[in-house]
Amino acid sequence: MRVGVLTGGGDCPGLNAVIRSVVRKGAQEYAWTFTGFRDGWSGVLNDLAMPLDVAAVRGILPLGGTILGSSRTNPLRAEDGLDRVRDTLNAHGIDALVVIGGEDTLGVAKALSEQGVRLIGVPKTIDNDVGGTDYTFGFDTAVNIATEAIDRLHTTAESHRRTLVVEVMGRHSGWIALHAGVAGGANAILIPEREFDVDQVCAWVESRFRINYAPIVVVAEGATPLTGQMVVKDESRDEFGHVRLSGIGDWLAQEIAIRTGKDARTTVLGHIQRGGTPSAYDRWLATRFGLHAVAGIKDGAFGTMVGLRSTEIVRVPLAEALRTPKRVPAELYREFGVFFGS
Repeated sequence: MRVGVLTGGGDCPGLNAVIRSVVRKGAQEYAWTFTGFRDGWSGVLNDLAMPLDVAAVRGILPLGGTILGSSRTNPLRAEDGLDRVRDTLNAHGIDALVVIGGEDTLGVAKALSEQGVRLIGVPKTIDNDVGGTDYTFGFDTAVNIATEAIDRLHTTAESHRRTLVVEVMGRHSGWIALHAGVAGGANAILIPEREFDVDQVCAWVESRFRINYAPIVVVAEGATPLTGQMVVKDESRDEFGHVRLSGIGDWLAQEIAIRTGKDARTTVLGHIQRGGTPSAYDRWLATRFGLHAVAGIKDGAFGTMVGLRSTEIVRVPLAEALRTPKRVPAELYREFGVFFGS
């Protein structure tokens, strides 16, 4: 059997661990051969391929990023995109495809699966917002990076007696903000699932100053004030129609400074959350996902995605996994309210 592999969407710690796991198990246990497609769906659309074997994946487990490259290309928007995808797969004799990506990449996989392309999905996103799985690899690394940044920012905030607003990734879900904010001892955490009241945020900031400590506010990039207006630097969009987010941190810091009369600055962590070596947990989870993706191909479980439920790896129909993004439950967010402003 010849199996294709691609990594799509934003890069993410743990992608190389999946590639390594898929190739090692498929080649060593079943003598399958592998073809990697470069730059996500762009590689399948434009026939950009490279051979993958055991030698090619040695030493990549601790590496961040992806040896295959990635992009946000959407073949469903390209002229004759589906036919071009099929032509590329047929030209390389691909019997099955392993698609490693987040909701957009897997959304394309779902559409292709419905058209008869045999594939298995592997969920990847630092945002942890793909349904059907408790965790996605990359999330743990991103949280660790954000937590370390918040830890470091506490000392400079205290030294200068100023508010520091830390903007983290999270377009539709606040998992990174909530986990890193709680772990880093933030005094306010703002997430996309709940519109925030700027006056309340300022009250938390002033409460912190009253006890002679400087506040840290963690805000997800997709969080919005009560007006419901998304704050962004520009209105440009990617191929999946998403606004390129960023700007809420700067806007909030300005509002805090104006309303409280205290200095406020912003740190935007941005792509640093995606980079660098994956955590031990992300390597472990990504490796398991890869092993079970191969098992899914062996069993003919096409049109599904591997996922983590408790400690077990399960197979979830792509349609079910992509039905709704996984968002932070209101009751979970409320658990940590006791720490806000204190």
